Amino acid sequence: MKLRGFEVVSEWQDKDIHLPLRQTGASAGYDIEAAADCVLPVGGMVLVPTGLKAYMQAGEVLTLNIRSSMAVKHNLMLANSVGIIDADYYNNPGNEGHIMVALVNMGKEDFVIHKGERVAQGIFLSYLTTDNDRAGAGDERQGGFGSTGKGE
Repeated sequence: MKLRGFEVVSEWQDKDIHLPLRQTGASAGYDIEAAADCVLPVGGMVLVPTGLKAYMQAGEVLTLNIRSSMAVKHNLMLANSVGIIDADYYNNPGNEGHIMVALVNMGKEDFVIHKGERVAQGIFLSYLTTDNDRAGAGDERQGGFGSTGKGE
């Protein structure tokens, strides 16, 4: 039984996508690479494709965090501060669970991210729910990126 990990999205299978790795035994995050070259315009936001999807157990989440070198050295930040990848995002019908990293360029000039450059860290975490939680009582996820809570 698979517990948690990363896989390459179908349409990216032949594009030399590397599965994320932790760099040291004490590293919490799995380094996630850009799957393609991207230009981040000054003050602009770009969804950087990773070619990856993540699977995990119920009660777990994958957080996306910017690598400190990208933030400090290049004035980049995640558009949503911390990205949240829910367990039911995996293989969703909207985009197969393709993880995209929403980066904003806060620098003074356009910034180019190259394919294979490590742009984020993924950290798997367990989470708690409240006594009156009713999640799972409604519809299943139907869309891809940013699809929970549609219509609210």
